[in-house]
Amino acid sequence: MHRVADLPMETTSPVAPFTLEPPDERHSRAPEFYGFVAWTSTSVLFVLYVLWALLPDEYIVWLGVEWYPSREWTLLLPAYSIVLVLLTYFVYFAIAIARTPSFSDPNTLKQQVDTKAHHANQHLKHADPGAIPELYDIPIGMVNRVVYGPHRSRNEMRPSGESSSKADKVQESPKTP
Repeated sequence: MHRVADLPMETTSPVAPFTLEPPDERHSRAPEFYGFVAWTSTSVLFVLYVLWALLPDEYIVWLGVEWYPSREWTLLLPAYSIVLVLLTYFVYFAIAIARTPSFSDPNTLKQQVDTKAHHANQHLKHADPGAIPELYDIPIGMVNRVVYGPHRSRNEMRPSGESSSKADKVQESPKTP
């Protein structure tokens, strides 16, 4: 039985299996640890906040906590946080509006153009080593070749042992009256 994975292929082929290379030694795993510590600490703080908000005073004292903030802060902290977020949005919108020129300002009528970029040959911009290639659609034929393999006609014989697809079986089945 021949499978696509068993057939030899170029290493640059889009359907070539990934090579198992050792991880890059220069790559630091510190962000993973920082993320885990941040996730764990916020989860613990949230559980403590909910316990502080919902447990009666007797249970909190029984746990050994002699002083804790007033219960009114259980409502004030989220309320102040929401106000702070809304105030941040308001300030950013206000700054954007304040920096927008008025309708009578000449800068609203003329465009400020970078002269270097304007005079550069647009056909050579892809030659810049830091250029990002333009986005385009991959032709459907290429996608089908990568996903489904090379095109075979229905009349072409399959290698021995290779099963045909369900759609081919339905089309090849004899019609009963």
